[in-house]
Amino acid sequence: MSKVIENKQAQVQEITEKFQNAASVVVVDYRGLNVAQVTELRKQLREAGVEFKVYKNTLTRRATEAVGLEGINDVLVGPNAIAFSTEDVVAPAKIINEFAKKNEALEIKAGIIEGTISSVEDVKALAELPSREGLLSMLLSVLQAPVRNFALATKAVAEQKEEQGA
Repeated sequence: MSKVIENKQAQVQEITEKFQNAASVVVVDYRGLNVAQVTELRKQLREAGVEFKVYKNTLTRRATEAVGLEGINDVLVGPNAIAFSTEDVVAPAKIINEFAKKNEALEIKAGIIEGTISSVEDVKALAELPSREGLLSMLLSVLQAPVRNFALATKAVAEQKEEQGA
């Protein structure tokens, strides 16, 4: 076998592993962005632990077929970049969506969220969700509300009894 074929097979294997290990994947069309903009996007994604790569579409299609995600092959035309996140499901969608709002040249094409192929609308909806910390603080405030209300009611009853006793 020639070295070229071996290199391509190795790349397909690498892409396949990234798809298998990813909690979420976002495919974007980056045409129209200049080098500084792409560098800034890569920096933001890297800080969040997201890998942002450009692969040949034919190699990516083979990798998606290997992991059973052929449905995303329809968007793999033209220049694409793929953001892979192994830990945070929301991070790539959130960062790319915010970046796309400021830079209209960046176009979200599709995504894969926990093994399910997602449309552009799904990716944008995921991006609009609050962060994990924000959701936890909302949950905590909901859980604290009954206790807080009970404490206020008890205090009001105690004050009322004091006024009647005096």
